[in-house]
Amino acid sequence: MSPQQALGGTRRRLRSGHAGWLPAILLVAAVLSNLPFHEATSAGPLAAMSCVAAGATLSLRSASLLTALALTADALLAAKHGFTRLRPLDIEAGVPLGGMIGLYLNRMLARHRRRMHAVSAVAEEAQRAILPTPPKHVGQLSLAVRYRAAQREAHIGGDVYAVQQTRFGTRLLIGDVRGKGMGAVCTASVVIGAFREAAHEALSLPQLAERVEHSLLREAAHADAECHLEGFTTALLGEITPDGTTLRLLNRGHPAPYLLYGDRARALEPSEPDLPLGMGALNGRRTVPDAHPLPQGAVLLLITDGVTEARDANGDFYDPAERLMGRGHWNDPDTAIDLLMTDVQRWSAGRTRDDTAVLAVCRTATAPSAG
Repeated sequence: MSPQQALGGTRRRLRSGHAGWLPAILLVAAVLSNLPFHEATSAGPLAAMSCVAAGATLSLRSASLLTALALTADALLAAKHGFTRLRPLDIEAGVPLGGMIGLYLNRMLARHRRRMHAVSAVAEEAQRAILPTPPKHVGQLSLAVRYRAAQREAHIGGDVYAVQQTRFGTRLLIGDVRGKGMGAVCTASVVIGAFREAAHEALSLPQLAERVEHSLLREAAHADAECHLEGFTTALLGEITPDGTTLRLLNRGHPAPYLLYGDRARALEPSEPDLPLGMGALNGRRTVPDAHPLPQGAVLLLITDGVTEARDANGDFYDPAERLMGRGHWNDPDTAIDLLMTDVQRWSAGRTRDDTAVLAVCRTATAPSAG
């Protein structure tokens, strides 16, 4: 979704919801509350409040129209009761002052929306540069990816993913940077850059992980205050052989991926856990990759903890293996991701506390063109 669509959708929801009706309700209440009286009066504070509310929630044209209606209602009420007595200054000026405040507020919010649009556009371009969308097809593999930030206004965070086709096969990465803000973004850019460069040269997944970790430590030692790298990154590195039959996984402290095949869902837990990237010096012993068969038509889901740490109303964590078991036959990565993301939203009632990234890989029956 583009920033223009997001901002436009927000404005439409605001104007079409309860807030959009508030100015009209206040104006009607102001008129009805003054009709029974038989002395000089005005639409009063409620009408002034309706003008201010219109400026904050409606478009400039609608806010101007409601302000004109409020001024007209105020004048008609005063004429109905007659000008037998001079109205107090605060009553006389209340509605015009509310109208001016409302229109000024409308223009100020419009300028704020334009600035937010510019910032959102820059953030979206930064996300495309750091996390480009992988191709739909790589050899015998079909790919799909989804990224959802915990904060709806954000376009980028600490979750990373990458796909690289090499002479060793198709190499995959999904990770989660500790922390938030610019530090996480800087770390994510280093991880992605190091992975893409080393994926073509490293002879094995342990060597690839070592190259990425070395880049993190080197950049952290020279990082300035404006781009301070975070301490560690959980990562899952994968390698699918050129014939597509074998999957190798190296887990560095990251949530396990899930293999969907037939109507079954199975977590591919590591045979031996290892430390996240950036913490390897705490333990000199490194683990070896686990090998798994990748059946034709199977879908591999690589996720971040935004999925596994989603909680329901009782505080229970989301379990993809349990929730996806028996949901149908899997042969399309987009369908698998859509079902997973929808089910996570339903489980957590939309209360997301962390960024969520999902990379799906499916071994297809034929090798489509890369395009």
